[in-house]
Amino acid sequence: MQKVVLGFLVLMGSCMAIELGQVPNEVRLEGKDGGRTDGTVWSSSMLKGKIHTVFYVDPDEKDLNSALADALKARKFDRKKVNSVAIVNLAATWLPNVVLEGILKNKQEKFPDSIFVKDKNKVLVKKWNLADDNSDILIFDKKGKLIYKKFGKLSDSEIKEVIRLIEKHL
Repeated sequence: MQKVVLGFLVLMGSCMAIELGQVPNEVRLEGKDGGRTDGTVWSSSMLKGKIHTVFYVDPDEKDLNSALADALKARKFDRKKVNSVAIVNLAATWLPNVVLEGILKNKQEKFPDSIFVKDKNKVLVKKWNLADDNSDILIFDKKGKLIYKKFGKLSDSEIKEVIRLIEKHL
C-alpha cells in the first residue's frame, strides 16, 4: 500500500512540474503569497501575447544570470514582442522581506518595461517544481508555452542559444 501511495505522490508531482512544450498550470501570486510590486495579483496566465523570459531568483543568487540579462538588454528586442519577468523567491533568503520589497519597488521604477514579482512562500517551487535557492530561467512563447528552461547559471553558449530561440519565435 505504501508503494502505491508513494507512486501516486510522485505522479502528482510530475504532473505539476513545468514541462517543455506545454503551457503550465496557472499559478497566481497574491496576498500573503506575494504578487507584483504595486500589490496587484500576478498570474502565469499573463505570460501570453509576447515572448517572456522569466528569471526566478533567490536574492542570494541575484547575479548568477546577470550575463543573460545584459545580453537581452544589449539585443534591444522590441518590448511589444519580448518582455522579461523577475520573480524573486523571498523565502529563499535570510534578508528581511521589507528590505527586498523596497529594492524591488526601486527596480520596477528604474525598469518600467520589466515586471517584478514577489514569491513569499516558494509557490513556484512547489507548484512548478522549480529549483529552490537558485537562479532559474524560463522562456515562454507568445501562446504561453514553455520553450526553454534552465536551473542555474547559463554558459556563454547557452546565452547565445537563448537569444537565437527568442529570435526564432518572434
